[in-house]
Amino acid sequence: MILPVYLYNHPVLRQKAEPITDMDDATVAFIENMFDTMRNANGIGLAANQVGSTKAVTVIDAIETDDGESTRPMVLINPVIESMSDNEIDYEEGCLSLPDYRDSVTRPEAIQVRYLDQFMKEQTHEVDGFLARVMQHEIDHLNGIYFFERLSPLRRTLGKNKLKKIERGIIEPDYEYVLGK
Repeated sequence: MILPVYLYNHPVLRQKAEPITDMDDATVAFIENMFDTMRNANGIGLAANQVGSTKAVTVIDAIETDDGESTRPMVLINPVIESMSDNEIDYEEGCLSLPDYRDSVTRPEAIQVRYLDQFMKEQTHEVDGFLARVMQHEIDHLNGIYFFERLSPLRRTLGKNKLKKIERGIIEPDYEYVLGK
């Protein structure tokens, strides 16, 4: 089932996600719906609060690594970044909750992340490059952080008009959505 994507300034996008303690049928169905929603919107990652839930889960799919290999679809439940590299890189990011808003964000090139997979089995992985960036972006969402908050004050100021257009409903994505309040 396709869920609506919540757009900029909706209160749920600022809420810190609540840990998931067990995998029940409703959570399994919700994760499947998240994948359907993300793919329908041509996204590569989606956090639960982007579809109106405060659950600490994100899904990631169709990630091509720096060496050209594709990763499998991933479910990250209760993810925590345990360490980050000192080396940072800039890369343009976008967001389903911020349609038509893209900017270059500086993030650590590599991270170590701990999470539960879809079977509630603890995983710890060191990832780098594009996959590390996507994970950081989605984990930020679960902590109520937008990518533009990682920009310099000047870049944030330059992006304010785009945010106002999203908030007013002037920019309409090609997928089902809920406007911010």
